[in-house]
Amino acid sequence: MSPETTKLEADKSSGKMIWTNYVRLQGRSRRKYCVQTREEIDQKFIAAGWVIQDKKRLNLYESLGVAVREMDTDTGPADYMLFIDGKACGIIEAKREGRNLGGVAEQSLRYTTSTLRHIQRVAANDQPLPFLYEATNIEIRFRDERDPKPRSCYLFYFHQPQTLKNWLERGRSFRDRLLDLPELNTTSLRDCQVEAITGIENSLKQAKPRALLQMATGTNYEQMKGCGKIINSYNKSNNTKVAA
Repeated sequence: MSPETTKLEADKSSGKMIWTNYVRLQGRSRRKYCVQTREEIDQKFIAAGWVIQDKKRLNLYESLGVAVREMDTDTGPADYMLFIDGKACGIIEAKREGRNLGGVAEQSLRYTTSTLRHIQRVAANDQPLPFLYEATNIEIRFRDERDPKPRSCYLFYFHQPQTLKNWLERGRSFRDRLLDLPELNTTSLRDCQVEAITGIENSLKQAKPRALLQMATGTNYEQMKGCGKIINSYNKSNNTKVAA
């Protein structure tokens, strides 16, 4: 059995100190470990509705969502490149179990702006591909580069191809659209209600994943439904929890 070590180090995305397991592997053991990791990641893709292909046998229109292994770019091969309707839309950087995924975010970002030969992109050539993942066989991190301040969050599974297609058709990410919320109609609202709704809106605009709305006894809930719709939409779109 390969020896393991545990280190306390900073996560680059959150700035928090986390414990990370490192597995000392050499030669064949390391290659075998990486192959097993890729096989498990492949199965998670397939379960989400993706078709897995090798770069030497491409058929980008075989399915709505195609994930290509070791796709060539001018900065090196990307572990997986995601295609929706035949166009490149995302990158997945795969690492063996135990790696700190916060430390590979810059690597996946590099591939999103790399030059691709004879491949269509959903983004302009000077813009990054929107969807970035870093994954092991047990962890998945995701971020949308279209957000005003992109940052990663943990997922339980990969998104389905139809989900990414829907996001692309909307043009702007949810967090980006939050910056253009319509002006609040304060007619018939009390000052405390205006303050509560405005506070929630400002929190969402700043991409804060957690917010607490405290309503005093006697608050007219019917007049707060507009804020409730924003909260529900935010929770569904970002896998976050805003409590009211």
